[in-house]
Amino acid sequence: MRILWVKAGPLLPLDTGGKRRTHAMLSEISRLHEVTYLSLLSDDVVLLPNEQLDPYAAEKIWVHADIAPKHSIRFWIDLVWGTLFSSKPYALEKYQVIALRSKLKELSLTREYHLIICDFLAPALNFVGLDFSAPTLLFQHNIESQIWKRLASSQSSILKRWYFRLQFCRMEKWESRLCQIFDGVITVSAEDAEIARTKYGLCNVLGHVPTGVDLTTFQPSLIENCERSFTVGFLGSMDWMPNIDACHYFTNEILPRIWQAHPQCHFKIIGRNPPLSIQNLAANDERISVTGTVDDVQPHVHQCDVIVVPLLAGGGTRIKIYEAMAMGIPVVSTTIGAEGLDVRNGEDILLADDSLNFASAIVSLMTDKGMRQNLALNSRRRVEKNHSWTAATHFFLSLCKDAV
Repeated sequence: MRILWVKAGPLLPLDTGGKRRTHAMLSEISRLHEVTYLSLLSDDVVLLPNEQLDPYAAEKIWVHADIAPKHSIRFWIDLVWGTLFSSKPYALEKYQVIALRSKLKELSLTREYHLIICDFLAPALNFVGLDFSAPTLLFQHNIESQIWKRLASSQSSILKRWYFRLQFCRMEKWESRLCQIFDGVITVSAEDAEIARTKYGLCNVLGHVPTGVDLTTFQPSLIENCERSFTVGFLGSMDWMPNIDACHYFTNEILPRIWQAHPQCHFKIIGRNPPLSIQNLAANDERISVTGTVDDVQPHVHQCDVIVVPLLAGGGTRIKIYEAMAMGIPVVSTTIGAEGLDVRNGEDILLADDSLNFASAIVSLMTDKGMRQNLALNSRRRVEKNHSWTAATHFFLSLCKDAV
């Protein structure tokens, strides 16, 4: 097949779960099919030299866009303007770019594609009103409105709660509209597929694609370090609001309970672009460290005894959990944090939804080495058996071929 794949932004570096999923799947797809990658390139983003050489697509077309960098003065001006004078959520409107829409229209008229895929909801506004000769699919990595709804419910500030509630209402309306303009919708979990069918009344949901993991890259460590303090790690992009809130929840509500039993326990936050509020956690307590952006997360994860996912909001599936499982690191998560994943509580992961039980689960792992080893072995076996990217991608392609 000749496939046009539309996204907002380059894939390298592979520093988010969404990028890793798209890159892994496109790398598999491009071995069998001819892919044209059409994407926005914000003026403040530097395209890495190896991006053009990477074989995840036969052709890459970049559309330059003047998108305000996060937390810049213009970002806040655009945010306020959009809040007051637009009916669209800012998270979608900022990716509505005339040049991208024009290029999308041009390619659909001048080239013959068998399939056009919109990756994530972000670029979907650019599809509105265009006619395509090929089937169009929306690959939904998250149900975006669910994220905004959960963010709104977790805010203590009245102003923030009002803003997130407003964005949730706008996102819910536009997500429903945009999903309906595509010939098919593919999600990344059965739960997301069910929400799309029941909440939005969609009849074009083709199915869901399980999350995978690169089993060759992510391996258990062969070296056991017994000299350092017991280390609890958090892995995730630290410029994503649900991750920021999760880290604050962990340090404020859970970590003090752990320190009561084990005062020397170390908490390590691994992830790109941590905001000042996260950096200050390390500045205020030497038992907390923040890595910031790193070239490879794996050495840092191998220095952890447990990975925690204390998410109170979020959507889709969490690649970082499968990556930790593949590395043989026990995982403790909230139910929301592991939502949509093929995991078994007590066998290959521990689930806890309040601060007391979450802390107790970690303390149990600290004192019971055999329990840690069993979780590590079981989790690695599970991802080896069921969650390779090859299997996930071939299932995705089967759904695509049904649409074609």
